[in-house]
Amino acid sequence: MMHFPDEILALAQTIVTDFTAKGWMVATAESCTGGLIAGALTEIPGSSAVVDRGFVTYTNTAKMEMLGVQEQTLAQFGAVSKETALQMVHGALFRSRADFAVAVTGVAGPGGGSAEKPVGLVHLAAKARNGTLIHREMRYGDIGRDNVRLATLKTALEMLVALGR
Repeated sequence: MMHFPDEILALAQTIVTDFTAKGWMVATAESCTGGLIAGALTEIPGSSAVVDRGFVTYTNTAKMEMLGVQEQTLAQFGAVSKETALQMVHGALFRSRADFAVAVTGVAGPGGGSAEKPVGLVHLAAKARNGTLIHREMRYGDIGRDNVRLATLKTALEMLVALGR
């Protein structure tokens, strides 16, 4: 068993319990978290009723091939952008049987940041198949790679909880 903080496991448990009761499934599209969202959800017994699939799309090529992110979007706005996060979440829904999807793309650090896109900048998008969409731009700051990834994981799970309400 991996060790996730209790508050992360509590959020994952809420999603698994609530979505199981409603017959809903989830897909994840992850860049900077590298599969942590799917990992946290699948720590919960019974999660197979809820987790449809996860896409780990660390490179731009993977984002394009697996999620249908447009090359023009990546060229114009970059991988870490609202536009890319929205195309990632749309692609995850379109390429799965899930009722809900969440997507994250960001700069976890310690390097890779810039003045425009500093370490700790993460774009998250969560979408329901009925069209309801949430986007969040988070600026966690240069708090360390693990902390950026855990904060992103927590925010992503909170967004799924909110969509499921």
